[in-house]
Amino acid sequence: MEKLRRVLSGQDDEEQGLTAQVLDASSLSFNTRLKWFAICFVCGILFSILGTGLLWLPGGIKLFAVFYTLGNIAALASTCFLMGPMKQLKKMFETTRLLATIIMLLCFILTLCAALWWHKKGLALLFCISQFLSMTWYSLSYIPYARDAVIKCCSSLLS
Repeated sequence: MEKLRRVLSGQDDEEQGLTAQVLDASSLSFNTRLKWFAICFVCGILFSILGTGLLWLPGGIKLFAVFYTLGNIAALASTCFLMGPMKQLKKMFETTRLLATIIMLLCFILTLCAALWWHKKGLALLFCISQFLSMTWYSLSYIPYARDAVIKCCSSLLS
């Protein structure tokens, strides 16, 4: 709790503020990085929505899997414009989010394999759901104590 209090009050020496991280990220201007972040993130959302709409077409599971996966990759890549690609990769493979990152990347690959090469619709859908869950768990790792709150909420619902 003390760590959270220090972070929120701006007294944490270990981590820079978001603005300082963004400004140190690359040689692109802040406005350029912000614009490309927004473009990439919106494209990711649109790809995911488009994929969901295509799911209802005959044989649309392949298009759904491809567009949904591309949408998640674009949304994930959008943060590279804020942090920079190397800092993004370092943060992705920190010990706190290593397992979530590996599962998320594996789900990206398995979704595409199930839809395009193995032609298993049910498996592709299962991997898309796993992709969503792993992406959510990965994203929660950036919010202090969010994973703990989700675990407590789920355990109280199950008991």
